[in-house]
Amino acid sequence: MPVITELSQLDLNQTYSYADYLTWRLKEAVELVKGKVMLMSPAPNVSHQRISADINGMLYNYFKHKPCQFFAAPFDVRLYDRKKSILKSQEIYTVVQPDLCVICNPELLDKQGCNGAPDWIIEILSKGNSKREMQIKYQLYQESGVQEYWLVYPEAEAVHQFVLDDSRRYQLKNMYAEDDKAIPTLFPDLAIDLAELFADCVDD
Repeated sequence: MPVITELSQLDLNQTYSYADYLTWRLKEAVELVKGKVMLMSPAPNVSHQRISADINGMLYNYFKHKPCQFFAAPFDVRLYDRKKSILKSQEIYTVVQPDLCVICNPELLDKQGCNGAPDWIIEILSKGNSKREMQIKYQLYQESGVQEYWLVYPEAEAVHQFVLDDSRRYQLKNMYAEDDKAIPTLFPDLAIDLAELFADCVDD
């Protein structure tokens, strides 16, 4: 079987598993959504990277001596129905790379990344990926049981916070902006100062 090194070798209408994904040696970054190959957006702009680095630093300081762990992209997160136990690679058809995620169950972590839903995912929107994060990934994260999901809007300097309710559906809990302090429901003693976070944003 030939080694996959070019996107042109893949049939974008075919359904692939995570086991297939692991064999690919592509230059481009891709994700799998229910078995379908999805190209990731081009390299993030300066604002995206600055915001990611700033949140990364805040989370590092907060989780340094705590049992939960945080990870930044590139980091494979395999998703499936929350009712299923940990699956093997050939049984998994969705793998994404969130900008940032927090995982509190160490049993979900292996040498390949996270096998199951993180507790908290943060996605920083770029012009090329807004539809994916707002629609496709919203549904994926809800279905798989990601407890808390944040969408960060660099241009609007805002954060939307979604939290699963008792029926396992996302509810928009808060829309933070300007000089608000964004506080995750899961970690109420962590406050992210948006004025500080967006202070270095530039138009890209």
